[in-house]
Amino acid sequence: MKILIVQHRNFLNVCGGTEKICCFIANTFAKQKHEVTIATNEDVVGEPVFFLEPNVRVENIYTDGLGERPVLPYYNYKGSNPILWLYHKLRKKRAKLHNKLLFRKMKGPENVYLHNVGVRSKHWHEYITTSKPDLIVTMSTASLVEITYYRPFGIPIVNSVNGRPDYDYTDVLGARPDYEMRCLEASYKHLSGIQVLFESYKEFLPESFGGIAKVIANPVPQQTEQSKVNSKSGKHVIAHVGTLFTSCKQQHKIIEIFEKLGPEFPQWEVHFYGTGVDLDELKKMVKRANLEQQIHFKGFTDQPLEVMRAADIFVFPSKYEGFPLALTEAMATGLPTIGYAYCSGVNELIADGKTGFLVADDAAFEQRLREMMLKEALRTALGNNAKKAMEQYSAAIIEASWIDFAEELTQLKTKQEG
Repeated sequence: MKILIVQHRNFLNVCGGTEKICCFIANTFAKQKHEVTIATNEDVVGEPVFFLEPNVRVENIYTDGLGERPVLPYYNYKGSNPILWLYHKLRKKRAKLHNKLLFRKMKGPENVYLHNVGVRSKHWHEYITTSKPDLIVTMSTASLVEITYYRPFGIPIVNSVNGRPDYDYTDVLGARPDYEMRCLEASYKHLSGIQVLFESYKEFLPESFGGIAKVIANPVPQQTEQSKVNSKSGKHVIAHVGTLFTSCKQQHKIIEIFEKLGPEFPQWEVHFYGTGVDLDELKKMVKRANLEQQIHFKGFTDQPLEVMRAADIFVFPSKYEGFPLALTEAMATGLPTIGYAYCSGVNELIADGKTGFLVADDAAFEQRLREMMLKEALRTALGNNAKKAMEQYSAAIIEASWIDFAEELTQLKTKQEG
């Protein structure tokens, strides 16, 4: 079988969760001797970050001069370096002026968006009609829009959803214009199948989807019995691994909570692993709270499991998630965990009172964290249960589910043609 996996942007040089799962899916089919290609369309030079089987091809179909009208991105610099502040200030002004003139020329942002989608979609159409895959896997609905907007294909398409489905096609998370949402929802009409992470996520699919919905979770690395976290005498560590992006990950809440607990537990430390745009602001919070001896920012780690094995508790205060890989890796390591009950994904993975705690608010978070810090036996019991609960997400089980789903979709197409 010839399988094409499409991640339209942000695949090369990027080490996020979607990129990791993209490579996992590609490797799954490659190990079954299928012909697998990952295709992207981005104006960068680089390589995939995650391991790929030798027989997986990666193709960047980007071609300059096709007529795209790019909208320039910008962000507000939050650091304290005056030179960097001025640099980003000027870049922001330039981007705003560029975008203003572009929207005026094209008669609005909707026309710019539709023009760019149309240009890229036509380019994808030429590529796909030449490569002739038997199955297409899209890693986002934005990828799906790009390959189907110009002209639909008679090829089965399955979309891999790495969040809750309505995060993709609605404005539930904010800042998504109506015209983009309409295109995203319409893209579901062209799907033969969709992979969702949990059974409950099926209820968030749009009415425009008429294909087969299949629950396939993300794979979780399984740890040996010897790899489980061990309680230590002396210092104890509360760990968090994730992008330092507080509007989603809410690391500031951990600092606020530990500000109350730190003086009571001088032998405990909080270790943040990761980088992100809110690093400087979080460091300022720690300094204002006079917690620099107990809260430490460790930067990016390429050995998250080693980090987790050295910890005693894993905290995960996110506002929303799809299938949080860091949380599952911590649980598979045997760490007790705490998260908010309102957070999607987190409330599917943590079984309250069995593998960790789900809390309603910050006060309950503080209460449960204190309880864990005081009771080693509780930490051990919750961690053991968490490790066992992650066995259902072993790579072998998830690989088998993807293989079965691909065969189901291609067999269905054969029957329809017959």
